[in-house]
Amino acid sequence: MTASQNVLTVEISDGVALAAVNRPEVRNAINSTVLQALTRALDELAENDDVQVLIFTGAGDKAFVAGADINDLAVRTPRDGLKATMQSVYEKVEQFPKPTIAAVNGYAFGGGHELALACDIRIASTAAQFALPETGLGIMPGAGGTQRLAKLVGLGRATEIILTGRRVKADDALAMGLVTSVVEPAELLDTARETANAIMAKGPLAIQLAKLVVRHGFDTDHTTGMLLERLAQSVLYSSAEKAEGTTAFLEKRTPDFRSAARNDVAE
Repeated sequence: MTASQNVLTVEISDGVALAAVNRPEVRNAINSTVLQALTRALDELAENDDVQVLIFTGAGDKAFVAGADINDLAVRTPRDGLKATMQSVYEKVEQFPKPTIAAVNGYAFGGGHELALACDIRIASTAAQFALPETGLGIMPGAGGTQRLAKLVGLGRATEIILTGRRVKADDALAMGLVTSVVEPAELLDTARETANAIMAKGPLAIQLAKLVVRHGFDTDHTTGMLLERLAQSVLYSSAEKAEGTTAFLEKRTPDFRSAARNDVAE
């Protein structure tokens, strides 16, 4: 299945949605039209039971997303800064109920870097480069970059990357924990799909709750995080998924989590 909104293409196959920003002529720079398309796609894919994992990438072989469109940026006002449209869209990415993977195939600058940061997992090709160059334009990262980058790579390193605007190549991104793996460009989407398949082989409710606990537990104190973990586990202990997973293990067969998930919904 393929759906096109011109600036964003979405392909759904075998449980995986592949969303590609489609403006290769400007290195997939994000403008208001792209943000609107992303918002619509996120809402639709969240409700689509055929979609279990969402992968983001960029069209062409040069860029994932090379930041915000400067033509849009040049006319933004303080009111636009407070409205923070891109920040709100990336909050939807981070809070998307299904696992998200950024398949970073080239330049991930500014808003492109921040889109990758909002995803659960980041896989880079050897051609990928990351940067937050906003200070060179007299502004600063405003779509989550100041917060999410520090949580991934540490306060000092994030501050240096933001203040200098320097480019981080794929191998350095891997060394600092910004991405989870680096592969050759021809292998990038296959690797992202393999990761998606590994996730989809697990219990969908367990995946959803684990994502919630990791995300929200990281942003709170240790005691509250442990409480979230305990409560989520208690929900899973009562689920048909848990019964299927443990029974399948004891019977030495592959669990049928999809049927179990339907039973949970029916109950």
